[in-house]
Amino acid sequence: MHITTGVKFGVTSHVVRKERAQSAAQWVFRAMALAMIVPLFAIITYLVYRASPSLSWEFLVEVPRRGMRDGGIWPAFIGTLNLVVLSLAISAPIGIMAAIYLNEYARDNWFNRLINLAVINLAGVPSIVHALFGLGAFVYAAQLGYSLIAASLTLAIMTLPVIIASTREALASVPMAFREACWNTGATRWQTIRAVVLPNSISGILTGVILQVSRAAGETAPIMFTGAVFYKAVKQGDFFPYGLTDQVMALSMHLYTVATQVPNVKESIPYATAVVLMGSVLLVNASAITLRVYLRNKKKW
Repeated sequence: MHITTGVKFGVTSHVVRKERAQSAAQWVFRAMALAMIVPLFAIITYLVYRASPSLSWEFLVEVPRRGMRDGGIWPAFIGTLNLVVLSLAISAPIGIMAAIYLNEYARDNWFNRLINLAVINLAGVPSIVHALFGLGAFVYAAQLGYSLIAASLTLAIMTLPVIIASTREALASVPMAFREACWNTGATRWQTIRAVVLPNSISGILTGVILQVSRAAGETAPIMFTGAVFYKAVKQGDFFPYGLTDQVMALSMHLYTVATQVPNVKESIPYATAVVLMGSVLLVNASAITLRVYLRNKKKW
């Protein structure tokens, strides 16, 4: 038996074509990533540049003056904070509990499949439709009037389907073997959910909930129809200027008003308002990403 040694294997034409295709794919995907990142940084840079004459700490904490032609955005900023916090306080518990039922308890039958389809479809409904629903259901039918609570309920209804969907995905990511191991030791379904499923899916649940802040803070139509007001007198530095039955100012509504309805306003004020709104959303998103990374690193699997 003869063994040939020292034979070198050359690169075939097939391998060369595969490597070229892989290199081309990498450049295509890199170009697609840059096509998303570069415009984002360009928009942020442009907005900050145009807003720089008005951007300051005083702009954030002062109240509007001279018919909103001067001063700051404190009433709109604190109003947006109230709307977001109250809407999430309503939608997050309901959405999480609904997702737990649909993923852990509900049987696979036509009724539950219909519910799942409804949740998915509601997640894609335009915000103006939610605004009209909130106007009819909360402002008129429930007789809440144009108020903070009516606007918050409308935002809660709007964000609820996405919270349900994201929570279900997080729950479904926990391996079924974890549940079966608990059931085999005699644990009940709820004990398994509480001790195993929720701790291992909490990062995805919290991320889905927190990311809804972006949508709730940036929407204009739902609050315009149900609770936002053109202007409301608020004391500077007052953290609780609005009651549940009061109309509120909000950053998105304020930006629209200043940009389209207020004559002779300083050119940098609308841009500064947009930067504050965008910065708030980016800060919340960055916090969500940080929290997700921290919680994922604590997983044992």
